[in-house]
Amino acid sequence: MSRRTAPHLPPWLAHALRAQRGPVPWSAVTRGALSAGPLLLVAVEAGRTSLGVVAAIAAMLAGINDRPGSRRASVTRLGVPALGGAAGLVVGTYAGQGAGAVVLTVILTLVGLVAGAISAVGPVASATGTQLLVGAAVGAGMPLPEPGWERALAFLAGAGWLLALRLALPTPGSLGGDFRFDGEREAVAGVYDAVAGLLDAAGGADAIRRRAALTAALDHAQDALSGPRLRRYASSSAERRLHAQYAAALPLAEAATALAWAGEPVTGRAGEGPRRLAAAVRGSAHTGPLPAPARSAPALRALDDALLHAAEVFDRGRGGALHTRPRIARVRLRAALGSAGREYGLRVALSFGAAAALAQALHRAQWYGQHDHWYWLPATAVFLVKPDLGPLASRVLNRAAGTVLGALLFAGLAAVLPRPEGLIALVALSGALIPVATRHFAAQTAVVTVLVLALVMVGGEPQASAGRIGETLLACAIVLLVGHLTMPGQKGGGVRGRLSAAADAAYAYLAHVLAEAETPRVGPAAPVVRDRGPDRPAGAPAGGTRTGRRRGPSGPHTASDHRAARWTLRREAYRTLAEARSALTLAAHELPALARHTQGADEVADLLERLVDTTTACAVHLDDTGRIGQGHIERLAALVEELAGPGARLGLRLPRTPLAG
Repeated sequence: MSRRTAPHLPPWLAHALRAQRGPVPWSAVTRGALSAGPLLLVAVEAGRTSLGVVAAIAAMLAGINDRPGSRRASVTRLGVPALGGAAGLVVGTYAGQGAGAVVLTVILTLVGLVAGAISAVGPVASATGTQLLVGAAVGAGMPLPEPGWERALAFLAGAGWLLALRLALPTPGSLGGDFRFDGEREAVAGVYDAVAGLLDAAGGADAIRRRAALTAALDHAQDALSGPRLRRYASSSAERRLHAQYAAALPLAEAATALAWAGEPVTGRAGEGPRRLAAAVRGSAHTGPLPAPARSAPALRALDDALLHAAEVFDRGRGGALHTRPRIARVRLRAALGSAGREYGLRVALSFGAAAALAQALHRAQWYGQHDHWYWLPATAVFLVKPDLGPLASRVLNRAAGTVLGALLFAGLAAVLPRPEGLIALVALSGALIPVATRHFAAQTAVVTVLVLALVMVGGEPQASAGRIGETLLACAIVLLVGHLTMPGQKGGGVRGRLSAAADAAYAYLAHVLAEAETPRVGPAAPVVRDRGPDRPAGAPAGGTRTGRRRGPSGPHTASDHRAARWTLRREAYRTLAEARSALTLAAHELPALARHTQGADEVADLLERLVDTTTACAVHLDDTGRIGQGHIERLAALVEELAGPGARLGLRLPRTPLAG
């Protein structure tokens, strides 16, 4: 008797039905409840309802960006996009007041081009571009009595209020330690847990996933610790200690990656040391005795030395570098003007401009009835055209479903709730639900729809749920059409741009390790410390650390200098690979007509990951023996040669290395 299996869904539909899971972020829920609703209430009581609507919209947008992380990182994640939204509000307001329909459409199209291009720089830039466009749509399509500068100040005040709540209110992680560094502490502890997870998975089928989880943990900790500060360096002993603990995790991550690359299982006690270090970070405590792994292979010796070094760092709490390469303005400009920025900028410009033109035409045809607000159609197109929120088909389906659900729900609530008290309470409730609803785009859309419709009704707009559903469907049609248009240049520019950056970082890392192997040593190296037994006290001296100096092109350099540069390059290589993987995952879930443009990209990403893993194993072997083994060289050369074919078919210009001949 044959068994019936569940039908296999196409990737684009499977993605549309998938939702994130996790515990309820009660801290963010509390902030959401205290943001938009109270702001609107104060404005209504003060007789400045229209400004309260603008401030509440800003708080709502900031709430969408209010994700888990450190307080310091939230300053950039929430504050920079708010500046973009205020700028868009000014541009849209004054352009809408002084320009005709054609000129206004051209201006908004140009704003869309700029916003789309800067969105290719990174997540914060993408959020900034989104709020820039939403602000422009609201400024031009929601006429208010206040001048543009006053609206911009209200927008900044709304976002600033949520940011102030984020900085001032305690979170669960801050109750057991330093209030200021709750997110940073958890992020650093997560790195040690990820190292332990990779050690447990070494030699098994789960090693690749665990290595990706380690990369994500390191990226998260790096972002948490490198947020904006008034001083250049860490200014408190607690912050310096966290920086030192993060830096001590880097050699552990390097050794664990080399062990996973070797494909041989390690003993269960190997992961116990990193777990004890993670507990020490969370509790701001000493490590206690750390289990000593065997020293039978270069990677195991590197792991043992890294544990000894970490124990010493945890006891002394000395500072350490974050090993990041700052993204200078030239790099950001190259990303914005590159193939990904150009392609995405054109699609955003066409979608936003077409939506604005259609909205104005509907306004002249009195589609909107008694009021003259036409912001909904272009603002909806903004969220639909953003690839950050998922593949195109998934965004369209979820946006349409969420809008229909939210509009129908609001129509029922608006019929029974008292005004304005009931609508203000509905705004507060919706603000509290946003942090939970962000797990699925349809749920987020439904909550945002209810919140915005309640806001504008408090501001004097009549109930217009049916009209908003129609405008949303029109925006879906526009973005679907533009998404399938042929653009100048190569297709799939976003994926190719990410892969190109990953290839550059991987080859830079490889070139550094090869150059380090060829640099002669000046002076003696420290002797290798023998195994000290199953447990050694915290604070025992780190063994195997080379203290000799290498003669470089510009003079002698310590081994620690080479390692610091190498860890920075390794972090950059793995981080850019993770970003490329994210772009590939989204592209694979597009409709077939779009997904075919990135065929072969997975093969390149796989080869680049193997190249970076092999380079890491070579670096560990180099530290242990002073040279790179012939077997490692042959594997590196084979990977470089293997990359040439699929890289060329994908249109990538791979850097040259000595291994390529």
